[in-house]
Amino acid sequence: MQWRWLSEEIPYTGRELRSGWIAKVTAIEGDAIVGFIGPCDVPLEHMVDMEDVRRGMPIKAARMLHFLLEDFNTDLARTVLRQRLLVCRTAELLNQATNEHVRRDGDDLFVGERKLSVSIATTSPTSALIHLGLNIDPSGAPVPAIGLDELGISAPEAAVQIMKAYVQEIQSIEAAQRKVRSVP
Repeated sequence: MQWRWLSEEIPYTGRELRSGWIAKVTAIEGDAIVGFIGPCDVPLEHMVDMEDVRRGMPIKAARMLHFLLEDFNTDLARTVLRQRLLVCRTAELLNQATNEHVRRDGDDLFVGERKLSVSIATTSPTSALIHLGLNIDPSGAPVPAIGLDELGISAPEAAVQIMKAYVQEIQSIEAAQRKVRSVP
């Protein structure tokens, strides 16, 4: 799996969560995770989380740190596990970077009762996809929210650490699979 930081600001509308978007933007072919900053405005018709759609809760924030991940060799259950791994590693790294306690509840991150993240995992006919967004400036969010700016965390620096940690974790899992013998 490769990672790449995209320095240009890219608005996230939900349409970016599709097969081939990473390859189109970066020329990386194969499993990859990318990070970028941009506003977030996902209308209900582009949302993948049907629970949020039923509640009529679009996703909005003035500025977010976005991660998009595409994996070509997995199913939805494994993708959800990888999503949780990404969220867990993110929480660990953010807890090291701030005096506030970042807690995970499922695939969401919170500081107190204020939401820090949005996240979704899904599949397409050719790949599995994950989006994780961390508020930088949560203005416009439909729920009480907090951002990385308020926590004193640099989004670009955090992005690189999170992507590197996630890729190392995946490589470690793959190495663990290769080192064991099967049992009868």
